[in-house]
Amino acid sequence: MSSRSKARKAALDLLYESDIRKGSAAELLSKRVTEMEYEAREFTKELIDGIELNKRKIDELIATYAQGWDMDRMPVLDRNILRLAIFELLWSQSVPEAVAISEALELAANFSTEDSSKYINGVLSKVLEIKPDLVL
Repeated sequence: MSSRSKARKAALDLLYESDIRKGSAAELLSKRVTEMEYEAREFTKELIDGIELNKRKIDELIATYAQGWDMDRMPVLDRNILRLAIFELLWSQSVPEAVAISEALELAANFSTEDSSKYINGVLSKVLEIKPDLVL
């Protein structure tokens, strides 16, 4: 597993825990950064900071394009995989779009339900389709 993949997994863990506890992923990261592999720290911080900075817009996109799912009813893991991937798709300059989607689908396949990958892929495809028209 590459250091960036490890960073995404670490970011997902932090996002998941903060979502469950109704806290801040950035605060969790600051408490646990020394426990993380050195190579993954910087990218994990970039992901967490970016998601928290743009969370309102990210959640708005999820709510709009996650057909049939209310944000509160959506599985916590899937919601946070989407947050991670949408941040990378829209704001990360260093991650190609195909990589962001592929990594999200890999996380879903490894850690979520059987149907999550298809669902996440559908939402991300819609976000990617409207990306040129978005005002960020």
